[in-house]
Amino acid sequence: MVIDHDVIVLGAGLAGMRAALEAARDGADVAVVTKVHPIRSHSSAAQGGINAALGEGDTWESHAFDTIKGSDYLADQDAVEIMCREAPGDIIEFEHMGVIFYRNEDGRLGTRAFGGASHARTYFVGDITGQALLVTLYDQILKAGVKVYEEWFATTLYVEDGACRGLLALELITGELHFVRAKAVIDGAGGLGRVFEPSTNALCCTGDGYALAYRAGAPLADMEMVQYHPTTLAGSGFLMSEAARGEGAYLLNAKGERFLRDYAPTKMELAARDVISRAETLEIAKGNGIDGNVLLDCRHVGRDVILKKLPQIHEMALDYVGIDMLEQPVPVRPGMHYQMGGVKTDVDGATSVPGLYAAGEVACVSVHGGNRLGANSLLDTIVFGRRSGKAAARYVKTATFPRGRDDVLKREGDRIRDLLERPYTGETHARLRLDLATMMDAHVGVYRDEAGLLDALGKLADLKARYERVAVGDKGRVFNQALQSVVELGFMFDCAETIVLGALLRKESRGAQARTDYPERNDAEWLKHILVTYRAGAEPEVSYLPVTITHWKPEARSY
Repeated sequence: MVIDHDVIVLGAGLAGMRAALEAARDGADVAVVTKVHPIRSHSSAAQGGINAALGEGDTWESHAFDTIKGSDYLADQDAVEIMCREAPGDIIEFEHMGVIFYRNEDGRLGTRAFGGASHARTYFVGDITGQALLVTLYDQILKAGVKVYEEWFATTLYVEDGACRGLLALELITGELHFVRAKAVIDGAGGLGRVFEPSTNALCCTGDGYALAYRAGAPLADMEMVQYHPTTLAGSGFLMSEAARGEGAYLLNAKGERFLRDYAPTKMELAARDVISRAETLEIAKGNGIDGNVLLDCRHVGRDVILKKLPQIHEMALDYVGIDMLEQPVPVRPGMHYQMGGVKTDVDGATSVPGLYAAGEVACVSVHGGNRLGANSLLDTIVFGRRSGKAAARYVKTATFPRGRDDVLKREGDRIRDLLERPYTGETHARLRLDLATMMDAHVGVYRDEAGLLDALGKLADLKARYERVAVGDKGRVFNQALQSVVELGFMFDCAETIVLGALLRKESRGAQARTDYPERNDAEWLKHILVTYRAGAEPEVSYLPVTITHWKPEARSY
């Protein structure tokens, strides 16, 4: 089936839905294509809050400096300035939409402290902030008349005459392939967490949006910058929100010591995430861990705070490790959490491919640089989702409509059929996916070195060769999750390859890129973005972009 809209938004998380809402407000005919129900988008897993300089004594300049310092000076400062200037207005708008943010005893919007911040500027709804924003935004797009194609899985972006003019997607419940034509596509497809194991990310976070844009010709930037969150639950990888440390929780080693005094003596548990994850990794390596973990201790925080402000992580600890945070510390360890890099865009979400925009985790504006501060991710989705929606709506007023029709459907249909008809060879997508993800964690995790990264490249080549032999076990069409998983696995390989390549090229330590063989930051040679561009049948093309510096010159970074 061929379907037409002005703007297609890929993904129904906060970035995608905020983009859809803004484009619809500006008069565009907008539709959202999402492989999960919008409320199941991974934005719902964001717990701790959203940043804005709204409080007395706080300023957008302070927020911007904290963000730039947190990024280890890799963030583009013009983009950071826009995000921090516009943050207060977006918080107020969401409250007016109906988000019930926490209020203090005076009835004013209340905040909590987050890592790397010089002020308590994180606004929150308990420890379910992402879910609260997501539900509210879903109401808003339905009210605005945005069409939602729910449980449709995008398999390729359609490029005509060098411009992005739609996408092809499988309707999972029927297996029918659809060609959704548009004058513009906004990629808000979210993260790539399942390229690593363990990860805090949902199983749907397979890097689709990165790979689709990459194959369509858009460069990926800073892909080596993969954030490991310091507090993921032992055994499961579930996120134990930074909000716990914001409310005063401690991190302890096996000796019961607050070991961060040796690594971040000023900020302690509220240092930047990359600093804490490295500290935990080193502490565990010294033999001061407990079965490969450290302890998150909330006992002194108090019953009222835990049950009122941290109810979800309290329940998770009970359900998954049988520990009551009111009575005992909880074992945690660093786990892959967020991708700072992504599809390179300008501050309006535009990529180098006409008609293709991107926003949210899948995009690299870049406001996070080498390390994202907690509670800046939700802000990124809202600010740049809004801006990309507005820019796309403006673009489609003069853009041409695509001409492609049934021939486009046939080509993609043939590709999907070829996958379905592959004979079984004993190679399964589940085994291959696990082998890829555990290899990435082992070689491209908190610490990296040249030998490990070269090994990762070699293993990737072997895994990709095995992927060519993977068959789809289910030959049917109705909700064929095996087919979806095989296609997703191809997306994951594209993401993994660009991550390893960037990590190998960047011969320094900056933010999440911690090279044991190049332990120092090197501004003279590496104060720049690494861009990787897809080349069909050839090695990816590598190029570089300078970091945009406006007011804040790089300086030594300590907490």
